[in-house]
Amino acid sequence: MKKFFKIFGIGMYAALCSMLLFGTVGSAYIDPSVMTYVIQAVAGVVIAVGAVVGIYFRRAKKKVNEKLGIDENRNKEVESDEIIVKDEEGK
Repeated sequence: MKKFFKIFGIGMYAALCSMLLFGTVGSAYIDPSVMTYVIQAVAGVVIAVGAVVGIYFRRAKKKVNEKLGIDENRNKEVESDEIIVKDEEGK
């Protein structure tokens, strides 16, 4: 496995060097709507990173609470799941 990553790393380095050495200058028109796509991509990355951080923070918090013996639900009130159905007469 180490050999694969070593060869892969050398290949990536060679590709990067060849792109920098043999690159060409390109002139192109960038449409104003491209900025909308960039904003959407950045927002998507920010939201995804926030979700991942939130998930791992919750997991870490749960493990710390278990180690310290803290119960998050000790002072919470829980409603019953009873459903009361009345007929047409109100009984």
